[in-house]
Amino acid sequence: MADKKFNVVVETEAKEQTIAKPDKFSLKKFKSTVATHSVNIALGVLPIHSMADAKDFVRLHPTEWTDELCFCMVPIQGAPREGLHLIEEEIAIQCLRPKKIIRQRLALGSMPHDSFFLCIVPSQNLDNIWVISNLAACEKAKTLWTEAVSLRPEGKEGYADSAAIDQELFGEPKWPTQSIDELIESTLKPSDRMIDNLNHPALDRLLGRKSKVT
Repeated sequence: MADKKFNVVVETEAKEQTIAKPDKFSLKKFKSTVATHSVNIALGVLPIHSMADAKDFVRLHPTEWTDELCFCMVPIQGAPREGLHLIEEEIAIQCLRPKKIIRQRLALGSMPHDSFFLCIVPSQNLDNIWVISNLAACEKAKTLWTEAVSLRPEGKEGYADSAAIDQELFGEPKWPTQSIDELIESTLKPSDRMIDNLNHPALDRLLGRKSKVT
């Protein structure tokens, strides 16, 4: 009898040892590994202005900057101000006076809460205090939320660049996946603001001539 009782105990212990305990629940295996700092959303027409004109803190994309481009300002019927147009350099030199040709760069910028715009970055007159201080603010905005403020009301020349005290307040911009070229095209092409031929209507307006297009 003693032997039988002993065998029962041994069998029971063996069964308890073979029952696997469930693993502790974890969400790690469900974790997404796709980067979330860029969004594939068509932004359409973006505002174009300088850092100072933002009148707010700004971040500029670290790499989405153009080379120096050629622009000109063209009066637009019904609009309160002229509109910025891209123009091919050869056409600009052939048709416009030098002072009407604007040479500058554009960079993808963001104000707080992913309010994107195309930021005008100066590339000429690099010995001018306004240009020097503007460029300094643009470079600073690559890594820090920065505000560019004119010092003219204080009787001084140039811009003061001030970084936000709490950089975490606005977080990192959720940069769009479109390139700077694509963003410029989607901003200027719909309104035909890229002068790429001698018969362009905007060039007719600048030269004060009748359109040859029928």
